[in-house]
Amino acid sequence: MFEAAEVGASLSKEEYKKLEPKLREALLKAQGKLSEGGFAAMILVGGVEGAGRTDFANTLLEWMDPRHVQVHALGAPTDEERERPRFWRFWRLLPPKGRLSVHIGNWYTQPIVGRVFKDLDRDAFAVQMDHIVEFESMLARENVRLIKLWFHVSKKAQKKRFERLEADKDTSWRVTKQDWEFHEKYDRFRKISEEALLKTSTADAPWEVIESSDRHWRDVTAAQKIVQTLEAAADAAAKRTPPAKPALPKPKAGSVIKKLDLSRSLSAKKYEHALEKGQARLARLARKLRAKGRSMILAFEGSDAAGKGGSIRRLTQAIDARNYRVIAVAAPTEEERKHPYLWRFWRDLPRLGQTTIYDRSWYGRVLVERLEGFCAPEDWKRAFAEINAFEEQLASFGTVIVKFWLSISPEEQLRRFKERERIAYKQFKIGEEDWRNREKAPAYEAAAVEMIERTSTPHAPWVLVEAEDKRFARIKVLETVCDALERAL
Repeated sequence: MFEAAEVGASLSKEEYKKLEPKLREALLKAQGKLSEGGFAAMILVGGVEGAGRTDFANTLLEWMDPRHVQVHALGAPTDEERERPRFWRFWRLLPPKGRLSVHIGNWYTQPIVGRVFKDLDRDAFAVQMDHIVEFESMLARENVRLIKLWFHVSKKAQKKRFERLEADKDTSWRVTKQDWEFHEKYDRFRKISEEALLKTSTADAPWEVIESSDRHWRDVTAAQKIVQTLEAAADAAAKRTPPAKPALPKPKAGSVIKKLDLSRSLSAKKYEHALEKGQARLARLARKLRAKGRSMILAFEGSDAAGKGGSIRRLTQAIDARNYRVIAVAAPTEEERKHPYLWRFWRDLPRLGQTTIYDRSWYGRVLVERLEGFCAPEDWKRAFAEINAFEEQLASFGTVIVKFWLSISPEEQLRRFKERERIAYKQFKIGEEDWRNREKAPAYEAAAVEMIERTSTPHAPWVLVEAEDKRFARIKVLETVCDALERAL
């Protein structure tokens, strides 16, 4: 794969000077199409040490409008980053629509280095590559254009560059002990890197291998690739059509939600006893969660007025306030709409020892966004697989995940709605949207059933809660969380 990047391609200084002005103009025009087309772009600059990745990033900042370019040079993960799944640090750096980011050090770095130094075995490396393909495919579908550039120099050229830099006292600092350690393993780096590129060069995100012994050839070839990709992305964006009016799903006759026994209840006396006992148990387990260095995510979905907030409060009463966070998910902000759908949920993932509780969650894409036409059908249809992949990464990291669907009858919902309108301090809980959603209750139930069937997995199960009686629902939620923690810890 790299042989074609060792043929000695180069550009004379005169040719370079002739091409540079037109290339800079083309880059600026292509950059302007980012905001016009409503998409983002990420340039991954990979390659061997000494190939000039940083030099090229500096050239881009000179040739493009630097106000709309962000350069990220990532080193070893920080403590904060190590306490969350591996892709957390990369999700945080995704550019919003209309912007471009350059990444020196990216999601390829750790797997390749780990495999070279045998910290990762072949199977673990293959899994990492699969995760990368999933991630990049999702980015492409979320209108984030990936431009993957691999700068290559031969082993001989790399050594020559290091020696030249070291010989000059003004540039000797640029060659480190690690550079020479990597040079000693050049052949293994080449083999593993080739494996990685072959497995991850896809139609959505192809690799461009660029010979980099001559900086003029490197810079011109890389810049031309960036222009071509941004222009193609702008053309594709211009052809996008707005989402059509959604077709509402119809409920199944014998769905898992319809089979719930909503008559289940608990007396006040039994509730008080179970609540005291359950909260004491949860308090002990939450401390153990912190001691064991694990994290937990609880997601609550369900019918409007089903009692999600009340159930959440009975949980938080038992947990140290410093160790949990409750996030009430509403409509996305302007900033959130400029990023891929899951971006706002990745940002809030808990650190080790912490718990994040979501009152509504990422499942909004396959519920309200699907039914109200806020996203295209292809977006919510692919969301099932993307959500499962997201939760699998969380579980693989050791995060305890429990998801609750709280269900009540239409009659009980109507009673609670009227009560909220009648009681002054509850009126903030009811609005026109709640009444409008009620008219689509059968469709919401059908969508919820499909969601449960397609995303209830061993590592992130759905727990259906009969919530007609608030006391019964709160105790079931409390005991379920305790049981999940005991199994995990």
